[in-house]
Amino acid sequence: MTVMEWPAVAAGFTPAEPGAVMAGNRVAAVTEAARSAGVRVGLRRREAQARCPELQVVPADEARDAREFEPVLAAITELCPRLEVLSPGCCTFPTRGPSRYFGGDRRLALRVKETVEATLGGRATVRVGVADDRFTARVAADSAEKLSPNYFQAGEGVVVIPAGGSADWLANLPVSTLAIEASVPEDLVDLFRRLGLVTLGLVAAQPAGQVLARFGFEGALAHRLASGLDDRPAHLSVPTVDTVVELAFETPVERAEAAGFAAGALAAQLEERLSARGLSCTLLLVVAETEHEERSERRWRLGVGPMKASVAERVRWQLDGWLNGPAAARPSAGVTLLRLVAEEVSPAGGSQLQLWNQPSAAPQRVVRAIARLEGLFGPDAVTVPEWRGGRQPGLQAVRVPAATVDLADQPATPARTRSGEGGQTPPWPGMLPPPSPTVVFPAGDRALVEVLDERGERLRVDGRSGPATPATVAIDGRRRKVAGWAGPWPLVERWWDPDRRCRQARLQVLLEGGDAHLLVLETGRWWLAGVYD
Repeated sequence: MTVMEWPAVAAGFTPAEPGAVMAGNRVAAVTEAARSAGVRVGLRRREAQARCPELQVVPADEARDAREFEPVLAAITELCPRLEVLSPGCCTFPTRGPSRYFGGDRRLALRVKETVEATLGGRATVRVGVADDRFTARVAADSAEKLSPNYFQAGEGVVVIPAGGSADWLANLPVSTLAIEASVPEDLVDLFRRLGLVTLGLVAAQPAGQVLARFGFEGALAHRLASGLDDRPAHLSVPTVDTVVELAFETPVERAEAAGFAAGALAAQLEERLSARGLSCTLLLVVAETEHEERSERRWRLGVGPMKASVAERVRWQLDGWLNGPAAARPSAGVTLLRLVAEEVSPAGGSQLQLWNQPSAAPQRVVRAIARLEGLFGPDAVTVPEWRGGRQPGLQAVRVPAATVDLADQPATPARTRSGEGGQTPPWPGMLPPPSPTVVFPAGDRALVEVLDERGERLRVDGRSGPATPATVAIDGRRRKVAGWAGPWPLVERWWDPDRRCRQARLQVLLEGGDAHLLVLETGRWWLAGVYD
């Protein structure tokens, strides 16, 4: 079941309002009115507002999306008790038992659709797909009318793929459909396309063993999905008592943030137990109980990576929607018991060994140390640097809570790539070429310097950043000759904002003795902006 454009629905927009949800200055979800005006997902904010001047925009908020989705899940639970939440706005559930009760898959799907629409008060478009596997059902629900002319009846919003027909239904779909599954990377989908495998049927026609040997686990997963099979066989091993952890609170907890923090510690404990047996959790049941015996249960499909941060986030979403939901569904007391159950486990993936077959334990030690510090000082007390981008070195990285970052496996992101490293174009035109300064001084802590040209006059830079040939630089009253230099590079940012506008020229200089500095010309003066080690 999928609620179309759920972030816009969770933000409170009605279909008749021109609204959009922005994530990273790009449109992430739109309403029907905004789509009719030409606004599409992926557009930049300025272009979206140019197409629809009356467009209302709100920032993306995953916590809000999950909180508003809780009443929908509660309504579906009355029909199908066993739910798996894939993401806010999308969930799956087994239909074998409920469909017998309601008289078939189509009637069950229609009942679910009507129930969700009634819960949302007609503010959203709901699609339900029924198939042998989760991937096919989700694709069918997301693109009912467009991709299912033989299975879709106008006005129903329901697609039922006959038993055993998933592979045939998927065969003619473009290979880009695999992007709906977060575990399939975009570069693999692009590689399939460049190899001529432009449809899911062509991907499924390849020998499974050769796909695994050529593309690894991710390729094998894509092959299974294209073949109409689930990403993993359900219940690869039967959970035992060792896969259940719980925590009883002495004082009832009434805040979702506090329960989420406790859930992170429980998840780390559960992950340690499973790792000792060579297993990882793929489906997690989260149970919360109050002192009045009220109960909230949700099943969450987990991806690859440490459980601590992801489980804590999902528990916060679940309890935020439960504790702060409508008065009719809100519990009458605080949470006194939190239980995590690994309902579905699978063999854990291996770890890469170092040269002499010695596994590196440093990342795990770092994660455990940070977990202890968070327990002492709070979840936001420990921060780590994260790349954000920017044209000025001091703005390219910010500090974020360690709980939001996968510290055990932190690959380089495309945004960190520079020109000349991997042949990619810098993501911020106008940024300084590598290397970056080792020390960057904030604007208020920069020291004045004197930069002279070959005639002994103050070095000036015109509107086109030239000519500028530095000869000597005086720092702290000590004058030194320039052995090498690069630049100057002009920078003009936010000229429309009187408080944040920036107009400067940047110059890299290498002084006699080997010291390298970054100098900035701003307001007619030269400043020391950074030091290279």
